[in-house]
Amino acid sequence: MRVPPGLADHPARILIVDDEPANRDLLEAMLTGEGYKVIAVGSGEQALVVVANQPPDLILLDIMMPGMDGYQVTAAVKSSPVTSNIPIIVITVLDDRDSRIFGLRAGAEDFLTKPVDRGELCMRVRNLLRLKAYGDYYGKYSEMLEGEVVSRTADLLERTKTLEQNSIAMKRTEERTNYALGAAGMGVWEVEIATQRLTWSQTLAPLFGLTSDQAPTSADGFFSLIHPHDRKMVENWASAALGGTDCELEFRVVWPDGSMHWQAGRARVVAGADGKPARLIGSGMDVSARKLLEAQYRQAQKMEAVGLLAGGVAHDFNNLLTVILGYSNFVIESFAPEDERNSDMEEVLKAGKRAAELVGQLLAFSRKQVLRPTAVDLNGLVTGMGQMLGRLIGEDIELVTILAPKLGAVLADNSQLEQILMNLVINARDAMPSGGRLAVETANVELDQSFMRDVVIHPGSYVMLAVSDTGTGMDEATKQHLFEPFFTTKEIGKGTGLGLATVYGIVKQSGGYVWVFSELGKGAAFKVYLPRADARDEFERGVVRDKQHGGTETVLVVEDDDAIRSLSRRILEGAGYTVFDAPNPRQAEALFEKRENTFTLLVTDVIMPGSSGPKLFEVLSRMSPGLRVLYVSGYTDDTIVHQGQLDPGVEFLQKPFTSDALTLRVREILDH
Repeated sequence: MRVPPGLADHPARILIVDDEPANRDLLEAMLTGEGYKVIAVGSGEQALVVVANQPPDLILLDIMMPGMDGYQVTAAVKSSPVTSNIPIIVITVLDDRDSRIFGLRAGAEDFLTKPVDRGELCMRVRNLLRLKAYGDYYGKYSEMLEGEVVSRTADLLERTKTLEQNSIAMKRTEERTNYALGAAGMGVWEVEIATQRLTWSQTLAPLFGLTSDQAPTSADGFFSLIHPHDRKMVENWASAALGGTDCELEFRVVWPDGSMHWQAGRARVVAGADGKPARLIGSGMDVSARKLLEAQYRQAQKMEAVGLLAGGVAHDFNNLLTVILGYSNFVIESFAPEDERNSDMEEVLKAGKRAAELVGQLLAFSRKQVLRPTAVDLNGLVTGMGQMLGRLIGEDIELVTILAPKLGAVLADNSQLEQILMNLVINARDAMPSGGRLAVETANVELDQSFMRDVVIHPGSYVMLAVSDTGTGMDEATKQHLFEPFFTTKEIGKGTGLGLATVYGIVKQSGGYVWVFSELGKGAAFKVYLPRADARDEFERGVVRDKQHGGTETVLVVEDDDAIRSLSRRILEGAGYTVFDAPNPRQAEALFEKRENTFTLLVTDVIMPGSSGPKLFEVLSRMSPGLRVLYVSGYTDDTIVHQGQLDPGVEFLQKPFTSDALTLRVREILDH
């Protein structure tokens, strides 16, 4: 053990306090000879001054002194924490027990009785100095230990605080990570190759329709969740990842409720300390929404391609049919009523009208027909068509209508809605060759994305028109192609395959949705959802038109098709109008300039080489502000319509048209 400081490092300093000089000299002589450094004072007051300025190592103190006695000096020294460790030996002539107890109570460590024996004095001084030195040493050592304990405790507290902060930060990071993974529809997993133990993140289980406590703990448990047709592919994917290849794969999983979902998976092998594969880590991401959008996009592209073809064909056919129907009427009008050729021409006229209907269906599918939307009451439409639908389906089929009260209106073309209902009813009738029950239903509904999982929809208020039957139903493969043009399950010659395609086109162009629900042998239900109209829109009402279609105004006809231009001129001249015509906008402008303020109405094709009907009207109306216009076309682009709907104030006549249709529209515009 290390020698305590003070015993050998330097001479001890001893303070002698006695009012008798002789006693001070005697004690000083005894102690100086022992090598101590001695300071002697004659009063208690002087002693306290020395103690305050240069504390001694030991004090020899007389009790009986004038002024401040030895008891008072002892008490003062021991009361200060700075000097309380200085040992005090009280020297007195009193040798009674009470005096000793009183001195000890004041704080003295030892007593000597006068006359003092030198040997006893030196022995007691040396012992007390040794005890003081050890006490100081252990005090300092204890203080050092205490400081070390305090320092280490503070360090431990700081480390504990840091660990707690790190723990909180890690927890927050984990929470943020889990939130981000969950929001992205992602999860992570890990497989220990040696034990085949599988660990999932808490965000992965929901991608399989499971809770965290239902998550599999082995690779076999994971493979059991894969769609049977994709299971082998996923097993090969995992094997390739174990071979050190970073792999990506898209596969289907089957949820406990039987629904199917798509996932995109990634996997990578992680080597251990020995360089051998130790763990397989990976991620999974729900890509069902993306797969749905991809499928819808492919379907939309296919339908758009067919629609473009149909629209282009319809444009040319409408021009031809306009001429066929128009001149057929002229021929019929030229025959006497009893002429047997009338029946032949009537058949030609019927065929032309049927062809016009087919072209109209093509335009409806390709969403190229022009709509005149109004607020339509579907309940009124169903009721108004009731008798006709009853005759259409026959007596062996029961027709039931279930109409919702306070049904909202839909903003759509009334005639097109009639076409939808008629096509759906005919489709239902054909699915019940032995009779059955056909129901037409309406309802107010609210749609959001949860309503239909396989279609992206715009949430909002809709009105439903449903047609359901108890017929033969259809399988999933048939439903996949149901709305495609020219697709039919009927015998050759029994259908065109355009009925449901027409429904699809009209509904889509009106901003709605159509779904079919069916199983083989369990009938089918077609449900059409159309956006609910604003309450301020008024229902469409019938207009009684004057049958007098003729007039005496001057009309300018502009049409690049010679046959249609000639036909239009002949029809209008036959109705009494003065008619001029031009094959293109350039010649029309020249004719208009020569006969300024002559023309009351411009009848023009919409799409012409080098220009368009609206551009021509813009030029001519500057020369004649009162000029009115009727646009005629068999196929429209965005020149006068937007999303299939006419611009406000635009008057339009669809090709092919009849003589009555043309003269009626001309008269309406002139009288408006």
